[in-house]
Amino acid sequence: MPEPIPLKDHEKETQLVNKRLLACGLLVAVLSCILVGRMYFLQVTEFAYHSTISENNRVHVLPIPPERGLIYDRNGVVLADNRPSFNLIMTRERSGDWSQVLDSLISILQLPEEDRILFDKDLKQARHRFDPVTLLYELTEEQIALVAVNQFRLPGIDVEPQFVRHYPLGAHFAHSIGYVGRINEKESKQLSVDYRGTQSIGKTGIERFYESELHGRVGYEEVETNAQGRVLRVLKHTDPIPGKSIVLSLDIGLQEAAEDALGDRRGSVVALDPETGEVLAMVSKPSFDPNLFVTGISFKEYAALRDSVDRPLFNRVLRGLYAPGSTIKPEVAIAGLDSSVVTAQTRVFDPGYFQLPDYDHKYRNWNHSGDGWVDMDAAIMRSNDTYFYTLAHKLGIDRMHDYMTMFGLGQKVSLDMFEESAGLMPSREWKRATRRQVWFPGETVILGIGQGYMQVTPLQLAQATALIANKGVWNRPHLAKTVDGVTPVDEHPMPNIVLHDSSEWDQVNHGMQMVMHDPRGIARASALGAQYRIAGKSGTAQVVAIKQGERYNRLKTLERNRDNALFVGFAPAAHPKIAVSVMIENGEAGGRVAGPVVRQVMDAWLLDKEGHLKPQYATPVKAPGEPHV
Repeated sequence: MPEPIPLKDHEKETQLVNKRLLACGLLVAVLSCILVGRMYFLQVTEFAYHSTISENNRVHVLPIPPERGLIYDRNGVVLADNRPSFNLIMTRERSGDWSQVLDSLISILQLPEEDRILFDKDLKQARHRFDPVTLLYELTEEQIALVAVNQFRLPGIDVEPQFVRHYPLGAHFAHSIGYVGRINEKESKQLSVDYRGTQSIGKTGIERFYESELHGRVGYEEVETNAQGRVLRVLKHTDPIPGKSIVLSLDIGLQEAAEDALGDRRGSVVALDPETGEVLAMVSKPSFDPNLFVTGISFKEYAALRDSVDRPLFNRVLRGLYAPGSTIKPEVAIAGLDSSVVTAQTRVFDPGYFQLPDYDHKYRNWNHSGDGWVDMDAAIMRSNDTYFYTLAHKLGIDRMHDYMTMFGLGQKVSLDMFEESAGLMPSREWKRATRRQVWFPGETVILGIGQGYMQVTPLQLAQATALIANKGVWNRPHLAKTVDGVTPVDEHPMPNIVLHDSSEWDQVNHGMQMVMHDPRGIARASALGAQYRIAGKSGTAQVVAIKQGERYNRLKTLERNRDNALFVGFAPAAHPKIAVSVMIENGEAGGRVAGPVVRQVMDAWLLDKEGHLKPQYATPVKAPGEPHV
């Protein structure tokens, strides 16, 4: 029998279709509710948030770097200014694949590969992608034209005028003013928002010490941009506050005179006003051009400066540590007088050497034949080593250390020179801590003539000399005369040196005058024809030790192992207006080599253009041998 043919169940199919339509309708209704709910959440609940994001995509806050404060010398001569320059700027936010853009830039301008390395570092240091970063400074007209022609290949690259630091006098003030340089990665992490948009920061000297005053406050501009990042209009502008100007105590005329006097020799010159502590001249030779560092020095140029045997980057005035030699004998004399170890009339017999009791070792006087009986005046005048060996032995290391410390030796003395080294004034405790040894009497003996462990900077020598000129009144050396018209205040003044008998200052002053003006004075040649009285002291310090019984022979000594020549002095002796410290590396004879440099610096400050003593410095010139007043 044939099987029955099944027929469609229309009622069942209708029910199935209706169920499906209902499910689809419910799904559409649910999705519609979700969509409406999401739209309500975004447009009502989160309206403020998304409006802000949208606005931020259209409006950017661009920093406006402030103009750096200017630096002048005491006469108003500009020592550091800001020069307009066309610079190449890049904004990563507008550059897309900024690495590829840099490749195109290097190719178009034919720049060395080392520039590409610097560009990468500078861009990665930027805090935000929309912060403009300066890649190249002082573009040439040809470079500007190449960038303009290839602008379509360089999105995010612009040429903008900016101010760049400039030092008109180049190497003359490199070690005192210092220089600015590009902000490195470490500095960028430590700087505040005030440095947004700023590419340079003070690295050394006054530029670094007074960075916060010189920098100023950053300004801002709110701008509207299109989708490509182009500025359409400025919505709000806040002007930056320029940095404060600084007037230094340095005098360009005296600075040049000191440089000329020093010549091509390696060394330093420091000139102070004893009454105020103002630094009148500060020379360290050889020097360098600070403009090389402003926009980024090349590896080759920096290597040449860094590796030079003459160390032009080394600030000898603040960081150079030298044995002071006989230049500290006046301070040792003050210590002896004030502690009552000696009087002005105390005499010592000099056979040409000094020996400690029960010791065979002979500490030689520079004059091997000896000076016979010498008192304090004669000892200072002749720079008699035997006298000061004896005096140091009587004082002992403890009193020597305490008195020399009062004069600023072994500590930083300046007010606004952060690079200064403290030097070293040794003591029993120092040797025990560093050498694990006791102090020996012979080490005290040689300290009396500025040899041994003692190390000082030329600035410390100048300050110690100024203290004798100023009769113990401390005025810390400083470079800034005014900052934005205000005189800096020493918040931590040094205590004045108060002697039991203030006439002892005059006694040492008189001995230093005899150095310059007595017929037997060790540096009388440097004072010939002077229209004013000079108080001075020479020093010749060993660089390498000489064996017992041997004599110094310059012909058998390498040039850089020869003695250093030093000289300190102040003038006019009765009312000092200038104190000078000179150090010439391997100059050998302090009185003969460094003394004339001191004289030339003093003449430049105290004499007018016709060579006459300026009226404000005129005092009666006493003949040698007249009693000191």
